[in-house]
Amino acid sequence: MSIFFTEGVCIVLNIDMFLQEPLNISWNFSLDNSMNITYKQMEREDLPMKLEDLGFDKWFQERFNESQPSEFSAARVVAVHKDKYTVRNEDEEIPADVTGKLLYMTESNLELPTVGDWVLVQHFNDDTFAVIQTVLPRKSLLKRKAAGKRIEYQPIAANIDVAFIVQSLDHDFNLPRLERYLTMVIDARIQPVIMLSKRDLVPEEELGEKISQIKKSNPSFDIFAFSNETGEGLDAIQGLLITGKTYCLLGSSGVGKTTLINRLIGQEMFATAAVREKDSKGRHVTAHRQLIILEKGGMIIDTPGMRELGNIGVQNGLKATFSDILGVAQDCRFKDCTHVNEPGCAVLEAVEGGELDERRYKNYLKLQKESAYYEMSYLEKRNRDKKFGRMVKAVKAVKKDKNHKPLK
Repeated sequence: MSIFFTEGVCIVLNIDMFLQEPLNISWNFSLDNSMNITYKQMEREDLPMKLEDLGFDKWFQERFNESQPSEFSAARVVAVHKDKYTVRNEDEEIPADVTGKLLYMTESNLELPTVGDWVLVQHFNDDTFAVIQTVLPRKSLLKRKAAGKRIEYQPIAANIDVAFIVQSLDHDFNLPRLERYLTMVIDARIQPVIMLSKRDLVPEEELGEKISQIKKSNPSFDIFAFSNETGEGLDAIQGLLITGKTYCLLGSSGVGKTTLINRLIGQEMFATAAVREKDSKGRHVTAHRQLIILEKGGMIIDTPGMRELGNIGVQNGLKATFSDILGVAQDCRFKDCTHVNEPGCAVLEAVEGGELDERRYKNYLKLQKESAYYEMSYLEKRNRDKKFGRMVKAVKAVKKDKNHKPLK
């Protein structure tokens, strides 16, 4: 056994005389006035890690501009709370802010950092604080329409490899909502995996029926049923997690997303709340998005439950989620058929003949109409904002010209 320590840093124990492979255990410790050592095992987030294990793979390395000033380095955004950020580098997590220039130059909040982003930072105060200079290119960006009447995008998380869409097998099970999530996830170029929680609340026959309902329209998606109470199915979920890959949890409040993270971590690290018994409605416990580094590999982003899930311009997601309907649409008489009341519409004929599910057909029309409407409204708003911006610049230029005219 060998012990190495420096006050205030860590202790590393290498115990290899009894093991086939060395075991490294890291501890935080300090000395009090009586020279007593107090220590605790360091959390995964506090341990040094390679950027590759944080997801900085070849794709990002190829896009990382090595000509950036030497004082800039890559870090990953692991938490966002309003306008405050936490970033993770190879050594630790530290608080961060964005530069005033970045705030001023952005035309949309999609251009600002969000959880999962890789950013260029400059460190200050002995590397205890960082300033975000720019956001590196993204592999994927999960986004939705902002809640309320505003026609604006709200970023949810970036650079996700797999999205776990969680629905519970009680009152929360809802196929139209599942299709809405699938559309959003697929449009963002993220692999969806469907998770059915509270497996212990339904008999085997009912579980089979609900899985069949999903598979009937979406046969290619993986489905996992699990129970946070009994632990059934958790090993299978744990087996999906790969070091260097980023996963996220999506679903309504109360379906067990945060509890699932606690089970995967192996301790009650994050607060949870019981659902209302009368309607199984959950309460918001996760207040902001955060990226959690798992000890056994992989990273997972927990997101607050979403009561509103509007989509803007998600045509690619609609095509993939409703591929059965669009496959039938190839036989419509008119290429621009809206599948509402046109003669010779193959989709309407398939719905009337029972070949296509009427509920699913109506949900497709609803999501398509919503996506197109919000996209048109968003583009109109952007055009108005640009015109207003040009007008402001013109007024400033006139004022500047007047102020510089010589006095007669």
